[in-house]
Amino acid sequence: MENGSKKEIMFDRMREKKKEVKMVRKIVFRITLALLSIVLIGSLIIFNYMSKGLKAYDPKSEEMIEVEIPIGSGITNIAAILEEEGVVKSARLFKYYVKFNNESKFQAGTYELSKAMTPDEIVKSLKTGTVYREPVFTLTIPEGLALEEIAEVIEKGTGITAESFLEYVNDEETIKNLMNDYPTILTDEILQEEVKFPLEGYLFPATYPFFEENPSVDEVVASMLDATENAVLPFLGFLEENEKSVHWLLTFASLLEKEATAQADRETIASVFYNRIDEGMPLQTDPTVAYAHGEHLSRTYYKDLEIDDPYNTYKYKGLTPGPIAGAGQTSIEAVIDPSDTDYLYFLADKKGINHFAKTHEDHLSNRAKYID
Repeated sequence: MENGSKKEIMFDRMREKKKEVKMVRKIVFRITLALLSIVLIGSLIIFNYMSKGLKAYDPKSEEMIEVEIPIGSGITNIAAILEEEGVVKSARLFKYYVKFNNESKFQAGTYELSKAMTPDEIVKSLKTGTVYREPVFTLTIPEGLALEEIAEVIEKGTGITAESFLEYVNDEETIKNLMNDYPTILTDEILQEEVKFPLEGYLFPATYPFFEENPSVDEVVASMLDATENAVLPFLGFLEENEKSVHWLLTFASLLEKEATAQADRETIASVFYNRIDEGMPLQTDPTVAYAHGEHLSRTYYKDLEIDDPYNTYKYKGLTPGPIAGAGQTSIEAVIDPSDTDYLYFLADKKGINHFAKTHEDHLSNRAKYID
């Protein structure tokens, strides 16, 4: 009996322990589930809060707000100012966003910001120091101008004479300094003996704002080189992949700029130039003959084609030694992404409309029809 009694007691204890273990497991499971629910709900609340706080204050707003960021302001102070001016919803969230993305180096100044700007856009504005000021005047450099023509535009729009401008952009010491400042775009290729002017084609055509009445020549040139650098930066990968240079790109684009009359023409003419180069044919583009002569030719005659100059694409195959004018963004993009054609010829009629042909016979027919 004693042995049986002991066994029953032992089994009873084992059953009780099992019940306790099950009970503990249930309690732990319920607590864990509750904690997970709390964490999940909390995360959703925080995510929702963060999402709302990091969106534009008012995406549809067209109102611009002038915001003053004092010198020496830290992110806490900047965030407070932005919230106070109504540019961001929450100073705390904006500060967290900046710290989470490891943003810094904000610049003091007076900015014109919008309620429709996202925190990321605000950060970029504050980092680049895009200070809001009305320019004293703007200077527009049209596409397709050669360096000497740009000098004339600058003389008319500023206090800088064409003579002093040309002297500056062709000065050997100036070029060396600029090559150090802009190594991405200004390479030894601009110093080749056959290149007529080192900065030809490197002063980007655009409208430039100036915030003082008499900017210096180095400020004007720096603004234009900055614009050129920004224009070609997106294509550096393409150039590297195809073993081409910025000089090649700007040279090719300048030929398109001088020949084209429309966006579609640029892409199609680019395909013609690519096709002729592949076939070992000279480009035979008239603007290069005019550049070789150093003067504008209202019409190119056979006698003009006889000039022995490396820029004369009737005598020398391939691209010219350097750009012949300032190319705009559309011409640069046409070099990168030309049309897919079999054309080898084109000509412009009296109205400036280009006509393309695949064979020399068709080209002669177009000449007889549209020019002769």
